[in-house]
Formats: sequence, structure tokens, C-alpha cells
Amino acid sequence: MNGASRLLPLDRFSGSLGQRVHQSLQQAILTLTYRPGEIIRKPEICERLGVSRSPVADAVARLAADGLVDVVPQAGTFVTRLSMTDIREGAFIREAIETAAAERVAAMITDDQLRDLRRSLVLQEALVDDGDSQGFMLLDGQMHEMMLSFTGFPRLPQVSQTAWLSVHRARQLILPVPGRLETTLDEHRLILAAFEARDPQAARLAVQQHLRQLLTYLQPLERDRPDLFSPKDSHDPA
Repeated sequence: MNGASRLLPLDRFSGSLGQRVHQSLQQAILTLTYRPGEIIRKPEICERLGVSRSPVADAVARLAADGLVDVVPQAGTFVTRLSMTDIREGAFIREAIETAAAERVAAMITDDQLRDLRRSLVLQEALVDDGDSQGFMLLDGQMHEMMLSFTGFPRLPQVSQTAWLSVHRARQLILPVPGRLETTLDEHRLILAAFEARDPQAARLAVQQHLRQLLTYLQPLERDRPDLFSPKDSHDPA
């Protein structure tokens, strides 16, 4: 089964036609529906999504700008292979942004914002109980975006998300690890507790430990799944 046949239909997304095509392709790449190194065939995408070549070409150009696909002249367009260098860089940027955000938010968080975070945790607990890893990951991302939005800086969530793209793809490979969802939920509880205490330093530390714990799961992937990684990666030490 080719990747295009597994694309989600456009009615699952919002925005203009071009935005929905981009979201469908991006979602497929980030969830590894399109595997690293897999070829992207535009005619198959057009047929699957029921669109012309123009919005697909525009979407592929945006994905290339984000580093999610490689356009190789005379060969085709391929999903970019994973890179530990890119993963470490994305994690570094995300940590710098989110730890600073957590410290700021803890000092100014409102009761309404705390209520929203608590509601998110309740839903996360239900998804962990159901073993719904994809649903949990979606709420995980929404919680982080919520926290960043509480800073009052409207562009911050998008900046952080762009830096996180490489990490987000690699995370899919560790979802089956026993206990990972439960551990992540416990880390989220610690972040919430720091916010409830309105303790900036505790919030910063909780977010830092949360993000660094994830990296410990990701680092062995290059050794365990070399087929998914770029041979040109620099193999920088952790």
C-alpha cells in the first residue's frame, strides 16, 4: 500500500485548499504514515485527495522548506530520513523556549488557565487508561501549545512547533515502549503542580526534565533503526 492511499481526507482539516493539502501531507509524514526515505508521488496524492497538481506542488514546496521532504532532480521527491543531529538541535531549541516560557507562565498563570490544564490532564489520563497513544500524543502537543500561549506571545507556539518537527517524527518510534505514556503523564503532572504552586523555578525544572527524558528514549534509535536515518548524519555525541 503506497503512502498516498493512507492520507487522511481533506475534510479532516481546516483552512484553504492549499492549507488542507499541506496539513494532510504533513500529518502523514509526522506520524510515519509516509516512512523516512519513501518516495512521494504527486499524481497519486492528487487522485487520493481529489485535487489538481498545483496545491500538491505548493504543499510539497512548504514541506521541503520545513526539512520534511527532499526534492532530488531527475529522481523524485522523498520523505527526509531522520537525523539525530536535527533531533538534538530541535530538542535544544524547544527546551530553550519552553523552559523560559514555563518560568514566565508560573509567575502569572490565572485560575482559568490552571483549570484548562487540569482538564487536559483528566483527558490524558483517560487516553492512557485506554492505551490510545495517538490520542495522547495529540493532547500532549495541545498542552504544550496551551502553556506557550499563556506567555502572551502569539507566535511562540508556531516557532516551537517548527523546531520540534524532527523530534515529533522520531517520537512515533518510541510510543510502543511499555510505560512511556504513563511516564509522560507523570511528568505532565509535575509541570501542573509547579504551576499550581506558582513556582517559576520548579516549573522550569519540571519542563526541562520532561524534555530531556524524551531525548534519552530517542538517542538509541539511530543504532536500532539505521534504515530510517540519513547516512550523512554527523553522529554528534549526545
